[in-house]
This record gives sequence, structure tokens and C-alpha cells, in this order.
Amino acid sequence: MDFNFSKEQIMLINSLKDMGKRENFAALAAEIDATGEFPHHLIPKFAKLGLIGMTLSPEYGGEGEPSLTAILAIEELAKFSPMIAAPVFESNVGPVRVIDMFGTEEQKKSIIPGVCNGEYSVSVCMTEPEAGSDLTSLNTVAEDKGDFYLLNGKKCFITGGGYASHYLVYTRFGDIKGYKGIGGIILKKGTPGFTFGKQEEFMGLRGMPSCDLYFDNIEVPKEDVVIQPGDFGNLMLTFDIERCGNAAMCLGTAGGALEAAKAYALQRKAFGRPICEFQDVQFTIADMAMKLDAAKLLVYRAASGAGQGLPSIYEASMGKCYANEMVREVTDKAMQIFGGYGYSKEYPIERMLRDARAWGVAGGTLQMLRITMASVIFGRRFDQRK
Repeated sequence: MDFNFSKEQIMLINSLKDMGKRENFAALAAEIDATGEFPHHLIPKFAKLGLIGMTLSPEYGGEGEPSLTAILAIEELAKFSPMIAAPVFESNVGPVRVIDMFGTEEQKKSIIPGVCNGEYSVSVCMTEPEAGSDLTSLNTVAEDKGDFYLLNGKKCFITGGGYASHYLVYTRFGDIKGYKGIGGIILKKGTPGFTFGKQEEFMGLRGMPSCDLYFDNIEVPKEDVVIQPGDFGNLMLTFDIERCGNAAMCLGTAGGALEAAKAYALQRKAFGRPICEFQDVQFTIADMAMKLDAAKLLVYRAASGAGQGLPSIYEASMGKCYANEMVREVTDKAMQIFGGYGYSKEYPIERMLRDARAWGVAGGTLQMLRITMASVIFGRRFDQRK
């Protein structure tokens, strides 16, 4: 296994470090958290640098970069804030990858170039009030009406809701039971019958648009079906790429917390000397670094598999699960090193800790990820309904 980054990947990481200092992303992260405003102004800047849609097919405006390259970019930007990394996340490991890999030629031509130039964004619409982890119980239904599908239902906690230009809606087709009846439809903002609820306010990830979606007798042309019923597996395969992106957000947040804790331990004095000279602080920093590096190896392995096609569901689940738990532990330890200052909004640690808590809920719970891993380990499926 090659653990070395390419020259291009190293240059990308260094350029994003420089950009973070030049654009003062640390101050921007604090501003986003205080105002709850998403940094839309970064999208054209990122597009100019080739960060938007870098993993998408070159024939539609993408760069054709491996998924690992996007993961590294997301990680570096998330050291400042997941909101700053979000445009790179959504355009490279989000639902637009489903369109790029499985969409029709017309769907690709009409959407992907707009994503790559920062004009469009695609939101994934999975969760419902009664169907989160149990996606095979979706109540959103597309009824075949001959020339079109009639879409009805509701989604909740949809990231990008109200702001994204396009929505990849996971829906049941007719009365087909189980996963065989689930597919994906692309829906454009402004379509008659398509409305949004109020914006959610969360403990962390402030600035991330999220709301309920309502589908009221929406007439969907059949050419807007991206994933046909029965091809549910394709939706979940690409979702494993998104899980790698979720884990990359964790790597970035934990990395930012580790850097901050290290710098603070070098300058904060107690009993007449820097606290980094105390063995307990040394052990804490070493544990943080060890956990972070272990998570990196798992996530990079999964993302490298994605670069060769699609990630292993086992590797993606393990990488996300471990990274989700690691980021909570690392940010908590960073707060302990900062002491009272870590609990103050004058420092970034309390925001990082709040942001860290979200990732184990989004994109697959820790419990479901463990069930998935156990299924692979035992070589059998565990039906949660029994």
C-alpha cells in the first residue's frame, strides 16, 4: 500500500494552507458560526481554483481527479470550519456523483457543468420522519401516471434544503415493497408543488442550510429518473463515497483542534513553565495525534478504493464510524487542555466540539454502521425488523 501523496496533492494541500492564512479563514469560521450565514462568496473562488467538481467527469467540466484528492481538500478546509469545506464536499462527494456515474447523458449535460462552475448545487434527499436509518421504509411515493410520475411525500433534515438548485430525491415507486421499489428522481428548485419548511437551528454546523421538503402532487417527467426502482444498490454505493467525505470533515475538525491545542500548550504557562512540559498534557496531545492518524489511515484507504471505482461498504463504514467517534474525543481533549478558555466563544474549540457532534448522526448512525460492518464480518444480513 502506497502511503505517499502525489506532488499535485501536496501542492493542493499547501495552496489551501496559504489560502486559509491569506483569506483569514479562522476569522471567517467564527463569523459564520456567529451569524449562521453560509459562505456563498467562497464558491466562485473555489471554482476558479478547480476545487468545485474536481472529481467529476472531464467531458462535463470536471477534472477527473480521484476521490482521495477531494478528501484531502475537504480535510484541509475543515480544519477551519466544515462550512468553509462544504462547497468542496457537496460538489465532489455529494449526490452529484450519482448523476455523474449513473445519470443519463441529458442529465449529465444539464447539471454537471453548472455544478463545476459554481452555478448549481445538488442536495441529497433521504431522511423522512419515519425513515432515517431504515431507508427501505420510505413513504415518499412516485406513482406512474403514464407520461410522468406523480410525486408525493415529505423529507426532513435535508442539508442544502431551500438553497440547492437541484434535489436527488430517494423515493418509492408505486407500491413495490422493500428496497426493490426505491430509486432516485432529480427535482429542480421552483418546480410546482415543491416547497420548503423553515430553516433548522442546530447545536453545531451553524450556517449549514437544512429544512423539511414537501412534495405535493408534483408531476415529474420520466426522463428525470436518475436511478430506476430496483437499482437501490447504486444509490447506496455512491453514498459510501459521501460517507468518506463525512469522515474527512471529522479529520479536518480534529486536525484543527489538535493544532490549536498544541499551540496553546506551547504558550500557556502554569507553575512558571509552559504546560506542554507537563507529562499529562504530553500524553493527551500524543493520544489525540494517535487517534487522528489512525482515522486518517482508515478514511484514506476507503477513499483510495473510491478512486478506483467505488469504495468498499465495509471500509467506508469503518472509516466513518471511527472518524465520527475520534473527532468527538479529540475536540473534547482539546477543550480540556484549553481549560476555561476552551469553553469560551473567544476561542474556536467550543465551536469545533459542537460541530464534531453532528457527523455521527449525519450520513448513517454509528449503530447502523456497526451493523453493516458486522454483516460483512459474519457474511450474512441482519434484518432489524426481526
